[in-house]
Amino acid sequence: MPARTTGHFTFANWEERTISPSGASMKLAHTSVTNTFAGGIEAATTCAYTTVYLTDKTGTFSGMEVLVGSLDGREGAFAVEERGSFDADGTAHCTFEVVPGSGRGELTGLRGTGSFTVRHGEASVPYTFDYDLG
Repeated sequence: MPARTTGHFTFANWEERTISPSGASMKLAHTSVTNTFAGGIEAATTCAYTTVYLTDKTGTFSGMEVLVGSLDGREGAFAVEERGSFDADGTAHCTFEVVPGSGRGELTGLRGTGSFTVRHGEASVPYTFDYDLG
């Protein structure tokens, strides 16, 4: 039976670089951002995103993140793949899944999925993560 853990994260150092050709009707960008997790996940990370802006305020993104720290008191590391979208009101919805085989240390064999919703202007983002250590 999977375990569920919750907490929040904060983000900083949003660095975005446009990579789409000039004159394109959409913007393609690469972004790196620093996240600090607290709660069930305790880790400081850097996440790399690729984003397609469909308008100035809407779009989709995917990303990869390596978390080094602890999960409910177990030390180790794991990677997650993220996919999401953002709305005109600035709300971003994201789901993430552990990259198979990425668990290290006491997190070897980790599998799981989670989600978060970022609301524009909020400094702290709540997350949920359902996992098992197979």
